[in-house]
Amino acid sequence: MPFTTEQLTSGADYTLKSYERSKPVDQINVNHVLLDWLIKNKKESNFGNGSFKQPLYTTNNGNYQNYWGADQVTYNERDPVDWTDFTWYNNHDGFWFDEDRLAANGIIMTDDRNAVASGVEKEQLVNLLDTSYDTLKKSIQESMAYEMYRTGATAKSCPGLQHIVQKLAVDWATNGNTVGGIASATVSYFRNVVNTGITTTDVIDEMEQSWRDVMRYGGVTPNLILCGSAFLDNYRVQASADISRQIQNGGNSRGGVSLDAGTTNLYFKGVELKWDPTLDAVGTADSDATLTKTCYFLHSDKIVLRPLRGHWMVNRKPERLPDRYVHYFAKTSKYGLTTDQRNALAVLSIS
Repeated sequence: MPFTTEQLTSGADYTLKSYERSKPVDQINVNHVLLDWLIKNKKESNFGNGSFKQPLYTTNNGNYQNYWGADQVTYNERDPVDWTDFTWYNNHDGFWFDEDRLAANGIIMTDDRNAVASGVEKEQLVNLLDTSYDTLKKSIQESMAYEMYRTGATAKSCPGLQHIVQKLAVDWATNGNTVGGIASATVSYFRNVVNTGITTTDVIDEMEQSWRDVMRYGGVTPNLILCGSAFLDNYRVQASADISRQIQNGGNSRGGVSLDAGTTNLYFKGVELKWDPTLDAVGTADSDATLTKTCYFLHSDKIVLRPLRGHWMVNRKPERLPDRYVHYFAKTSKYGLTTDQRNALAVLSIS
């Protein structure tokens, strides 16, 4: 027997729930390192009146005085807080089935509300929906992974890492940007650490300097170091030259010496350097050869993906249009990428 529209929708709900139990959308492909990290540390938030605001302590308004005996002292009014102002953005991805495609897959549609689909038809529907939702998940992952790196210059897209942790070739005052409603050109405390044009022999020394710079205010130490492939390769060479290695005997059945020229993991200050293939891919797609030579020092409390509460990966099933025999399925999200301390974030690049 054929499916009704209601049965198709119900079958899609069941299939999606079963599918997401084994392959949840939040478990992002490991090749999207930045997006995976952001989603694991995401914080659902309210965007009152369309914006998310965070308080920033910009001054202590100090009124410190030394006095003796009955000396007169003074008091002042304290207002040390400024505010960020971030908005949310929307994404959508979806697919549709026309009834001829459904028929080609052994799925017949009807308006008879008493119809009961056969076991074979249900199996065909599950297979078709499973494939469609799998490609939907991968499409969302890829597009969001790219978006989280870009500047947000494309209309209606969320400003990503290159907007918040900006790499400038000139002084802030000459080429400043506005992040969260605060203009970097005029507000010096709301600027990220920038260390560009590093020579290939000075990578470790410059990383040491940038590490101290991001710790200068608040003592925040990065918990993610993201790298393009060229930066990671250069660090590996420099680290190999700086670190003494020991060759161990007994590496094979004859008691000989085993050598492995490869390196499993690379660390700086105890934090693993993570190569994100997406960073290289964005550089290729955007014709930016510097991204593969780039490294970011990030902290999960200082740059946060904030889904609007109740609007993260929402399943959508729009009504069928009266002039088309087509059935629609989609996911939408509302979210923003925010920071409350740019000077705890750094971008480095080799020349």
